[in-house]
Amino acid sequence: MPTPYSPSIRRRRLSSELRRLRVESGLTLTEAAKQAGLGRSNLGKMEQAESKTVPAAALDKLLDLYKVHDSQVREAMHALARDAKQRGWWSKYKGLFDDDRALPDFEAEASTVRTFAALCVPGLLQTPEYAHALFEGGRYTSLPAIERRVAFRMARREILTRVRPAHFRAILDEAALRRLIGGPDVMYAQLMHLLHMAEMPHIDVQVIPFRAGSHAGLTAPFTILDFPDPRDSSIVYVGTIAGSVFFEQEDEVERYNVNYGDLQGSALSTKQSAALIQEAADSLRE
Repeated sequence: MPTPYSPSIRRRRLSSELRRLRVESGLTLTEAAKQAGLGRSNLGKMEQAESKTVPAAALDKLLDLYKVHDSQVREAMHALARDAKQRGWWSKYKGLFDDDRALPDFEAEASTVRTFAALCVPGLLQTPEYAHALFEGGRYTSLPAIERRVAFRMARREILTRVRPAHFRAILDEAALRRLIGGPDVMYAQLMHLLHMAEMPHIDVQVIPFRAGSHAGLTAPFTILDFPDPRDSSIVYVGTIAGSVFFEQEDEVERYNVNYGDLQGSALSTKQSAALIQEAADSLRE
């Protein structure tokens, strides 16, 4: 079964612009395809981000048809088409994470990442030792394979330390603090790293304490990615055993936005959460 194609944000943006220009030109998909000398199916795939590339010649035909004469706009459209072909920095790891290969690319493009984690610390906030222990807890995997997976996860953290970092909002269930992953020393170091990251101005960490009882996150962890350009709709990522799922329809994303708001209502403030994390860390030194 072929691996489904996951378009980059640049590719999605190009498709959105092509669709908008056609609609503003008053042309149907069939009319535009015929006048541009393209197959209706091919143009449809370009507009839906289902095609991996938009050839420069085809793009010029469409821009001519839609009467886009501004050289800067045309150059920008061609730049989007060229950049959309490029794989992200994570491409060298693609053999390891076929299902999750799109997530790092979307993370790299995002301006804000909001995540809820129920049982473990979110990947972007993990230490190498903690991540290593997590991977060891799954089915048997060779040490070199685990080390490559840890390297992959650590590389993803670059979005939080680059010159213009993404804003990161994490809500954790207290269970993520109490589950002893890798032993007391590894877990202590992980909790102290979590506190260190929570001090960053672009990172917020909140915890839902056990005493909160039932809450809106007792289903599955998820991540919401928001992008700097308002034309790029938000994306929701949900990881499952059977594979990763991305939601981007407006009604689907809104349901997760509402759910995230409910989780924030159940969580402690960032200051109170830091105190609880410190308490959990101190308990490992008693």
